[in-house]
Amino acid sequence: QVQLVEAGGGLVQAGGSLKLSCAASGSIFRINDMAWYRQAPGKQRELVAGITSGGTTNYADSVKGRFTISRDNAKNTVYLQMNSTKPEDTAVYYCKADIQPSLLNRQYNAWGQGTQVTVSS
Repeated sequence: QVQLVEAGGGLVQAGGSLKLSCAASGSIFRINDMAWYRQAPGKQRELVAGITSGGTTNYADSVKGRFTISRDNAKNTVYLQMNSTKPEDTAVYYCKADIQPSLLNRQYNAWGQGTQVTVSS
């Protein structure tokens, strides 16, 4: 069993910065891809940024140049640095980790409970 604990959400004024973190704990042999998703009220969940175990990143067009995803493999933690925030960034942010619990087990996707980010204008 793996638990993903998110932190760093809160209220920020437009143009400000916020840094989210998500730490995985439990039965972990290997963490492959990690990612951040977000979901605003009444809208579909969307991929914000992803990062592979080797550090290759990808971003939604809406956040390119403003957000940075990174990871600390020693801490089983993924981060999302949010700069130049906009009101449209307001959403619940969820982290996802592709977990292989042991050498002989299949990979599965683990999700955090979500952290609220509100960008005021």
